[in-house]
Amino acid sequence: MSQQRLQKILAAAGISSRRKCEELILEGVVRVNGRVVDSLPAFADPQVDVITVNGRKLRSEQKVYFLLNKPKGIICTTSDPHGRKTAIDLVPCRQRLLCAGRLDTETSGLIILTNDSEMLNRLTHPRYELRKTYTISLKGQMAEGVVEKIKKGFWLSAGGREKAAVKILKAGSSELIFEATVCQSLNRDISSILARMGLTIKSLRRTKIGRIDAKGVGIGSFRPLTDDEIAYLKKTTGGW
Repeated sequence: MSQQRLQKILAAAGISSRRKCEELILEGVVRVNGRVVDSLPAFADPQVDVITVNGRKLRSEQKVYFLLNKPKGIICTTSDPHGRKTAIDLVPCRQRLLCAGRLDTETSGLIILTNDSEMLNRLTHPRYELRKTYTISLKGQMAEGVVEKIKKGFWLSAGGREKAAVKILKAGSSELIFEATVCQSLNRDISSILARMGLTIKSLRRTKIGRIDAKGVGIGSFRPLTDDEIAYLKKTTGGW
């Protein structure tokens, strides 16, 4: 294996996020072959070099990948100072997991949890354009023309303009349910857009990540990703 950035090696071994690993290097607690490395950029070969963090030898960590169907009320952070339950709490695992992106507390649905830092980076970077599908339910009386406006899709602003592809699932007198598919997170954008139209969101749920759906995974449940799904995500996000 060739030389790699040291922070990438540390993150891949499950030490912490890549940014936190950069901080550890600058703090002077990382050694390569006995020599303190405290500046960036820094490189090493994990197959050849002896790397330690705070005196402990670095060991490769088995990569794990889970699909969680997150309920409402659960936050997508590693911990919470207010003691609220997190998505990571719902997936018991020996490895240190992180959420690949976030869903707002009031948004339910699919999220991937993994300790693979490369996959985390690619699943959350807009350049790889992994499409996500949401089902949105609106409550209350629909004003005339609302359905037609929604059918045209939404221009989202975060990280650049992107139009959400929309599919109407149910159009009743007091409820409207539709799907919206985008490459970025649309929670805040869609909420503000619908609020300006005088509409109230009853529920917002992520139902697909790429072609991966919630079939067989009930709300609050999780399962490991299959080898085919892992290969699909890697291929879709750059073929690494």
